[in-house]
Amino acid sequence: MEHNEQVKRVAIGADHGAYDAKEAIKQYLQTVGYTVVDCGTKNSTEKVDYPDFAVAVSRKVKSGDCERGIMLDAAGIGSSMVCNKVKGIRAALCWSEKTILNSRLHNNANVLTMGTLQHSINDMCFFAKLWLETKFEGERHWTRINKMMAVEKTN
Repeated sequence: MEHNEQVKRVAIGADHGAYDAKEAIKQYLQTVGYTVVDCGTKNSTEKVDYPDFAVAVSRKVKSGDCERGIMLDAAGIGSSMVCNKVKGIRAALCWSEKTILNSRLHNNANVLTMGTLQHSINDMCFFAKLWLETKFEGERHWTRINKMMAVEKTN
């Protein structure tokens, strides 16, 4: 995957419990200029499994269809685990401004996962925009990113 700082297209997904948050974040990101690719789910009433949507978001990022992805579930933990199973994905579960910044500045995360039970819609919109706007610092961090990504080839 290329080191791409120009973010225009964002994949977003959620399970049924996080549907309302997904819809709000999607609408907000569109109003600030992003093209948002909705990977589902389509409603809050039909019970679904978050791994299906986490994989769909990750594949959009892996393929290059989207520069970044956002995946939502109740805690964000399961989605992070699933996203990181997709080769080339560096998903980060973030819960504060500091973790958002670290995930981008130092770890070059390309998928953000959040737990919707932990945050207000306004906070999640703020976190999503901050995460999308934060650029990877590069330099000393490249060595660590390369080592991180090499694990996929050796395990």
